[in-house]
Amino acid sequence: MRISLAHSPDSDDAFMFYGLAKGHVETDGLQVDHVLQDIESLNRAAEAGRHEVTAISFHAYPYVADRYALMPCGGSIGDGYGPLLVARQDLDPAEVSTRRVAVPGERTSAFLALKLFAPGTRTYVVPFDRILDEVREGRADLGLVIHEGQLTYGGQGLRKVLDLGAWWKGETGLPLPLGGNAVRRDLGPDLMARLTRLVRDTVRYSLAHRTDALQYALGFARGMDPSVADRFVGMWVNDMTVDCGPRGREAVQTLLDRGHAAGVIPRGVRVDFVDA
Repeated sequence: MRISLAHSPDSDDAFMFYGLAKGHVETDGLQVDHVLQDIESLNRAAEAGRHEVTAISFHAYPYVADRYALMPCGGSIGDGYGPLLVARQDLDPAEVSTRRVAVPGERTSAFLALKLFAPGTRTYVVPFDRILDEVREGRADLGLVIHEGQLTYGGQGLRKVLDLGAWWKGETGLPLPLGGNAVRRDLGPDLMARLTRLVRDTVRYSLAHRTDALQYALGFARGMDPSVADRFVGMWVNDMTVDCGPRGREAVQTLLDRGHAAGVIPRGVRVDFVDA
């Protein structure tokens, strides 16, 4: 059976799927086809149920909950850190709501966190890898930065205005859940659980073979210095990626509940994680 597994072409996702991509993890007869797309494209594709397993933003889950269940593994959850708001100069976070912000997509969890922090913020969508340029070149007052830009913005002369993950933890005491993996419900509970175990196995393999997995991930790091890539991977692939646990589940539910209460998410949803 062929399974389409979709994820972002980023160093952290490449790291966690190294074991599968290089054939080090047993698939028990399943043929896994890796599809690499930016997270906002994956969020939209999930609405059509295009892939059996896909990375999605947790913010996107209410829009696809009828088609997909969440895996408790493979997620990116920042405990006290997360997407950054950056600007060309020092700026009081209280001023964010009066400024124009370049964002990486309206279904990203970073966008949801921004709207919870500053509901009136004016935003426009830019590919995530262009956001630093938008700010540096003056088209945006601020940029909402995800992926490796969280560590490289200073090299472009930009200043951090706010870490939304730190803000969220101060508000809730919880980590900020950004991206997760989802599996299509029509596969049935047995195959859904099997695929969940497969994703957990590849994360565990990569963590156990960190040097090799990191070397592979550098091919997706868009020119990052190896030491910076190592730090970036460590932020987003860790014990909570193996299993988000009760605290991670609570964080996802809290984020979505608050998004619904604030009117950012049109309907409430109970998060549904696969048992595997």
